[in-house]
Amino acid sequence: MLTYEYECEMCGLRFERQQAISEDPLTECPECRGKVRRLISGGAGFLFKGSGPDQASRSEGGCSLERTGRTCCGREERCGDSSCGRE
Repeated sequence: MLTYEYECEMCGLRFERQQAISEDPLTECPECRGKVRRLISGGAGFLFKGSGPDQASRSEGGCSLERTGRTCCGREERCGDSSCGRE
């Protein structure tokens, strides 16, 4: 179920409804029976979990300079990139 936000064009009421993605959008305001429109919202972000290359470097302490002699971007000194860990 997704949460959709709606706004009434007549009375200005804003409300949310949980609906399946396959359901049609609502068309009628629950207060005044006016026409509603579904608003575009920011939505939710995605959190990827697992053991990809980025995840491995974080779990091993960030920058690989101390382990391999090179940073994540191949330099022999810290590059200042946040993915290298510390500057």
